[in-house]
Amino acid sequence: MMKFKNLKSTFNKGVTVPSLIFIIGTCFLSALYPKPTENILNEIKQFIFINLNWVYVWAVTLFVIFLVYLLFSKYANIKLGANDSKPEYSFFSWISMLFAAGMGIGLIYFSVAEPMQHYSSEVFADNHYVSRAKQAQLYTFFHWGIHAWAIYGVVGLSLSYFAYRYRLPLSLRSCFYPLLKDKINGKWGNAIDVFALCCTFFGLTTTLGFGVVQISSGLNILHITAENSFTNQVIIVISLISLSVFSAISGVDKGVKILSNINVMSVIVLLLFVLILGPTVYLIGSFTDGLGNYINNFFNLTFNTHVYEKNALPWFYDWTILYWAWWISWSPYVGLFIARISKGRTIREFILAVLVLPTLFNFIWMSVFGNSAIWFDLNVANGKLSQMASDPDALMFRFLEYMPLSTLTGFFVIAIIIIFFVTSADSGIFVMNSIATKNSSKSPKWQIVFWGILLAVLSLLLLNAGGLKALQSMTLITALPFSIIVLLFIVSLMKGLMIDQKYYDTNFSASTVPWSGEFWKERLKNIVSFKDNSSVDHFIQIKTKEAFTDLQQEFASNGIEAKINHYENPVRTEIEIHQGVVNNFIYGVENKIKTVSEYMINEENLPDLDDKKTHYPRSYFGDGREGYDVQYFTKNELISDVLKHYERFLEIVSEERNEMFISSNANQKKE
Repeated sequence: MMKFKNLKSTFNKGVTVPSLIFIIGTCFLSALYPKPTENILNEIKQFIFINLNWVYVWAVTLFVIFLVYLLFSKYANIKLGANDSKPEYSFFSWISMLFAAGMGIGLIYFSVAEPMQHYSSEVFADNHYVSRAKQAQLYTFFHWGIHAWAIYGVVGLSLSYFAYRYRLPLSLRSCFYPLLKDKINGKWGNAIDVFALCCTFFGLTTTLGFGVVQISSGLNILHITAENSFTNQVIIVISLISLSVFSAISGVDKGVKILSNINVMSVIVLLLFVLILGPTVYLIGSFTDGLGNYINNFFNLTFNTHVYEKNALPWFYDWTILYWAWWISWSPYVGLFIARISKGRTIREFILAVLVLPTLFNFIWMSVFGNSAIWFDLNVANGKLSQMASDPDALMFRFLEYMPLSTLTGFFVIAIIIIFFVTSADSGIFVMNSIATKNSSKSPKWQIVFWGILLAVLSLLLLNAGGLKALQSMTLITALPFSIIVLLFIVSLMKGLMIDQKYYDTNFSASTVPWSGEFWKERLKNIVSFKDNSSVDHFIQIKTKEAFTDLQQEFASNGIEAKINHYENPVRTEIEIHQGVVNNFIYGVENKIKTVSEYMINEENLPDLDDKKTHYPRSYFGDGREGYDVQYFTKNELISDVLKHYERFLEIVSEERNEMFISSNANQKKE
C-alpha cells in the first residue's frame, strides 16, 4: 500500500509504479514522435501478423473448443462461488453490463462501416453484388460472433472461478494459482498485473479515441459544430470523462448498472426503428440466410488462413487477425469486469450467457444496419454509401440520412455513443483501480478521479499529436504474449476444476455407522410433528450446544482446540477447528424456514399442520457444501455426524493433490 503524504491510498506499489512509468512513457513517446514510433510499431505488428498469424488463429480456436467442452462437461454445474451463493444482479442487468463492456462503442462505429467496407473491398470486387453482400455479412458475423466472445469468456471465467471459488483476489495473477501457487503474491504476480493494467489502459484509450472522433464527426454532420476540430474533441473528452468518473464513484451497483440498462434499451429502440422503417422483409430474410451461411461455414472460417489466396492475405491481416488481436488485447479489461459481476452463476450459465446471447444480438444488429446500408446503396443511394467506405467516422450518420427522421436519429445515435463511452470508461476506470490496488474492497474516491484524469489527458495528448495509431499498434502487439497467457489460463482452470470436482465427490468414510434404530419411537414422534421457530431455536441452543460442548471437551483431551460460535437472527451454532495452513473445519446448525405444499396441509392422513411455513434445523459446513435437516438427530447422533464430516475433512487435507483447494487463502480477511 502506498501513502502520498496526507492522502490515503490503496495503490499497490509493485503494480502501480511500473505501470504508470510504462503507460506515460509510451504515450509521450507516441505523442512527441508519432510518425517514427508509429512506423516502428507498425513494422513489428506487420511482422507478427504475417509470420505469427497462426498463433492467433489457433489460440482463438482453442478458446472456442474449450468453452464448448466445459458447457457439456461434468464441471458445468460448478458455481462461481460457494455452492449456496446467489447471483448479485438480475439476469437483464448482468447481460446488459457484460454486453456494454464487451462491445460498447465498436457496435455503433462498425455496424455500417464494416459490412460496407467488405462489400466494396477489392478482394471481393470480381464477385456478383449478391455474393459480395453475403460475404460482407458472413465476415462481419465471424468477427463479431462466438470467437470474439470466447476470448472474453475464457478470461472472465478464469477470473470468476479463482476469485469466488478459491476466494483469491479478483486479479489476473490469481488465474495462475494452480501453476505458481504462492509465487503469485510476489514479482511474478506483479508482472502479470502490470501487463494487464497497461493492456487495459491502452485498449481503453484507443477505443475511446474512436468514440470521440465519431461523436465529433456526427456533431459536425448535424451542423451542431462548425468543424471537426481538436477544440471540440477536448470539450467532448472532458465532459464524458467527468460523467464516467462520477458513474465510477457511484459504483457498479448504481452508475454502471443503470447506464448499461439504459444502453441496452436504447440500442433496442434504434434497432427496431431501422428494422421497421427500413427494408423489413429484406432484412429478416438476409438475417436468416446469413445465420445459416455462418453455421454452414463455421469450421471453414475458424481455420482459414487464406494461405492459398495471396491477393486476400493483406485483407486477412487487416481484418481477421487484427480483430483477434484487438479482442485479445481488450480481454483483460472486459474479462475483469465480467468476472466482477458474475459471482453466483454456474459455469454453464456463464458460458451460455457470454457466448450465445451477445453473439445473437450482434448478428441481428449487424444484419439490420449493415444489410440496410447495402440495400440503400444498391436501390436508393446509387453507390454513394459504398464510395464513403473509407470514412467510417461519418458513415453511420450518412446512412441515417436515407431513413426517416434522420436528424432526430442522428442525435439519438450520438446519445447512445455517449452512454457507451461513459459505460466503457467508468467500468474501465473501475477495473484499472482494481488491478492497481490488488482488488482492494474500498479505495478513496481520489483514485477514481486520478484514473479519469490520466485517461482524459493522455487521450487528448494522443489525439492532438496524431499518436493514437502508434498506441493502437502497441495494443495489438501486446495481444501476442497475452494470447499465450490466456492459453495458460485454460491449463490452470482445468487443474483447478479437476481438484474441485474431486473434492466435492469425496464421500463419507465406509466406517460411518448409519442410524441403528435404537430410539425409533422418539424418531417417529419427531417425524410426524412440525416445528415452530421457538422449538427449533431450543433444539439449536440446548441439544446442539450440548453435543458441541461434549465434542469440544473430547477434542481438547486429544490435543485439538475447538471453538463454539453462537449467532442470532437467525439462530445458529457451530463448532470450528482453526487451521493454520488449510481452511477451518466448520460444522454448524442453523434455523431455516421452508414452505409446505397445500396438499400436505389439506390431506387428512398426513401429520397436522396449521401454517404453510415451518422451521427446521439444518446443518451447514465451512466449505459451502449443501446441508441437510438434522431435526431427528439425538445428541449422540449429532456428535457422530460431526465426526464423520471431520473424518472426511482429515482424509481430504491429507492428500497432496488437494492442497490448492484447501489453501488458507479462504481464511484470510480481504482488504
